[in-house]
Amino acid sequence: MQTDLQRGFVLHRRPYSETSLLVDLFTEESGRLTVIAKGARAKRSAWKSVLQPFTPLLLRWTGKSGLKTLTKAEPAAITLPLQQNALYSGFYVNELLSRVIEPETANPQLFQHYLKCLTGLAAETNIEPCLRLFEFNLLQILGYGVDFLHCAGSGLPVEPSMTYRYREEKGFIASLVKDNLTFYGRDLIAFDALDFSDEVVRQAAKRFTRIALKHYLGDKPLKSRELFTQNILYLK
Repeated sequence: MQTDLQRGFVLHRRPYSETSLLVDLFTEESGRLTVIAKGARAKRSAWKSVLQPFTPLLLRWTGKSGLKTLTKAEPAAITLPLQQNALYSGFYVNELLSRVIEPETANPQLFQHYLKCLTGLAAETNIEPCLRLFEFNLLQILGYGVDFLHCAGSGLPVEPSMTYRYREEKGFIASLVKDNLTFYGRDLIAFDALDFSDEVVRQAAKRFTRIALKHYLGDKPLKSRELFTQNILYLK
């Protein structure tokens, strides 16, 4: 069975046999899937320079189940110009998608969030809000529902100046305890509005998404973060 042309991106690629590649794709209509790009490592292969991360592609493949075979890949636009921190942040986003979303599950909305994130990273105006917005949208699509506006203990509206401690599967409960799980109400209100314009809110949001994403990532470290460390860079 051969698919129609679909918009997509390369998330990751690795050698397969002497001349081919195994390519993890994220597509608009079929979600995440892995294909064999036969002969893509050969010197004269037209796919050698095409199958790169952050290049918008038009893709087609064959196969009913399991591993598919790529039959067409052509650029739909120029490669998004990610550099330095933006580039490593792009690798981080790609790894998140590779690790947490189910294969071959269509999610056009997430594809649009991903495209918006990459476009924002390429603009390099402010990397952090792009990452935090993508993480929060990803968590919502994964079904990680959290009420940021009400205390999970009393049901009362969150007060900006009060502190709330996060408890998995319950939410935020008013608490005087100050630790890594504690957030100010003003931060939670900003989380609900997806407003990451404030530096303090961004740092709190980064702390929360690391807590929440661990539920899906488990204890296996992210290679993209290790790459940042090796290059004396860090994820904002």
